[in-house]
Amino acid sequence: MSQDSRPTVLPVFKMVDVDRGVQEIRNDPDPDLNLDDPELLAQEAAIETESLGRRFLEPKTILSFIFAIAVIAFTFRSLNIDLGEVWGYVKKVNLGWFALAALTFYSSFLVRAFRWRGMLHRSGISPDHGYDLPGIPGILKILLLSWFANCVVPAKLGDAFRGYLLKERTRASFGVSMGTILAERLMDLVVLVFILLASGLVVFGTHIPQRAELAFAFGAGTVALGVVGVLVLWFMRERVEAWLPERFTLHFQKLSSGIFHSLRNPAPMIGLTCAVWLLDGVRIFLMARSLGFDLATAEALLVSLSSALVTVIPFTPGGLGLVDGFMIWILGQVGLAENAAAAITFVDRLVSYWSLILVGLPLYLVHLRHSMVRTER
Repeated sequence: MSQDSRPTVLPVFKMVDVDRGVQEIRNDPDPDLNLDDPELLAQEAAIETESLGRRFLEPKTILSFIFAIAVIAFTFRSLNIDLGEVWGYVKKVNLGWFALAALTFYSSFLVRAFRWRGMLHRSGISPDHGYDLPGIPGILKILLLSWFANCVVPAKLGDAFRGYLLKERTRASFGVSMGTILAERLMDLVVLVFILLASGLVVFGTHIPQRAELAFAFGAGTVALGVVGVLVLWFMRERVEAWLPERFTLHFQKLSSGIFHSLRNPAPMIGLTCAVWLLDGVRIFLMARSLGFDLATAEALLVSLSSALVTVIPFTPGGLGLVDGFMIWILGQVGLAENAAAAITFVDRLVSYWSLILVGLPLYLVHLRHSMVRTER
C-alpha cells in the first residue's frame, strides 16, 4: 500500500475485559494523529527529529559524557592499566576475527528486526490491518537509528525515538508501538538474566565475586519487578484505568494492548531473544580471539551479558564508561590480566558503541533531510 493510498482512519486497539482476555476493537480514532493533515504530520516529524540534536547539546547530556570519561579514567587509574601495553595488544589485532565479531554484532540487529516486526504484527500493526509496515530492511533502519540515539543521549530516549519513527512511517498508534517496545525490553531482560545466572554458575560455581553477586541480585530483582509489574497491569488494568484521568485512558489502553498482544504465545519471540544474547556472547568470544586470547563459551556469555545488564539504568549514553569499566573488571575475574582486559574492551566498544555512531549518524542526517523536505512541501 502506497503512502498516498493509506486509509484516512487506521485501526487501533482498545482494551476490554472478555473472559480475562483482550479483545480488539477496530476503527477507534487515534487522537495521537490528525490523519487528514499530512502537512501537520510532516511538521511534527521534523520537530521531533530535530529535537534529538538539541538534546545532544543539553547540559545533562554533556554532563553524562563527562561522567563517563571520569569513570573510564578512574578505572584505568585504580587498576594501574598501562596504556602502552594496551595499545601493543590492539596493534596486533587479527582483522579477520575482528571483522567476524563486527558481523556477529550487526547480525543480532537482523534478529531483533525479525522479532520486533513479529511483535508488531501480533499487536495489529501490519499490512492486513491497513498499516504500511516496512519490511525487514526498513525495520532494521529504525532499530539502528534508535540505537544511535541511545548512544548520543542518555535515559534510553532512543526507545521513544523508535516508537516515533514507526508512527511517522506507518501512522500507527505511538502507544501501541511503545507497548511492543516495553514488552520487548522485558523479554530481553528476562532471557538475559536467565542466561547470565546459568553462565555465572558455570564460571564461578559457588565462589561468586561480591560485585558479580550484586550484579546478579540486581538483575534478578529487576526481572522480578518487571514481571510483577506486568502481572499487576494485567489483573488490575480496570482499576488502573479507572484511576487515570479521562484524557489518559485511551493512551493507557493502547500501551496495554501493545504489551499484551505482543506477548501472546511468546515461545517464538523467546527463541529469537535467546539468539540475540547468544550472538552477544559470540561477539565477545571473537573479540578476545582477535587479540589472541581464548575465552570459554560460558565466560564470553558472562562478560557480554553482565556488561549489557549495566545499561538497564541509563546514566550515560549507551552505557559509555560504565560498561567499559565493568567489562574490564569482569574480564579480570575470569582470569585475564588488566591490560589484556582493557584491550579486549577497547576493540569491542569500537564496534558495540562507536561504530553505531558512525553508522547511525549518516542514517540520521538522511532522515532529517527527508523530514525537512516533507515539511517544505
